Amino acid sequence: MKIKKRKKKNNMKIEEVIVVEGRDDTLALRRAVDCFTIETHGFGIKKETWNLIEKAYNEKGIIIFTDPDYIGEEIRRRISKRFPDAKHAYLSREDAKKGRDIGVENANPNHIIASLEQAKAKLSDKENLFSESDIYKARLTGYADSKERRQQLGKILGIGYGNAKSLLKKLNAFNIDRKEFESAIEQIDNLIDN
Repeated sequence: MKIKKRKKKNNMKIEEVIVVEGRDDTLALRRAVDCFTIETHGFGIKKETWNLIEKAYNEKGIIIFTDPDYIGEEIRRRISKRFPDAKHAYLSREDAKKGRDIGVENANPNHIIASLEQAKAKLSDKENLFSESDIYKARLTGYADSKERRQQLGKILGIGYGNAKSLLKKLNAFNIDRKEFESAIEQIDNLIDN
């Protein structure tokens, strides 16, 4: 398949959560599209990661985008077994190869975009609800107790722990609404103040 070259960064925003193997895959995807990813960190997927994938699957839908190698296909099979309605994005080994290394992280943005289009990824035109200002006002960054507050918030909302930047991405990726966020912050204030 011939891929058209794109001159400027694509502003394509993907609504579903994309499940990848690692950090380098996330970076490659973000060079191509605006998206939220969950990293499995290989075959030994932790319980917290399974829980986050389940939340994404139930609330947003997921696209499994693993390396076109044996381990990547095994990870894909394990995730597919638990989440049978997940979408799948695939790269050919040729499109994912750099030297002797094969992986999503090696693909150019045009091949990644084409793979997501073939997977029928939903495009989103929604603006992000939460900003850095919201994170600061809720004392989730910049305060001595911010880390503890983020841990509590992640637990209450079921989105797991993250630093301020990743927490902001999760809030917007999982469509947490303002009322749910404010209720969780109120619970945290009551827990910490008492």
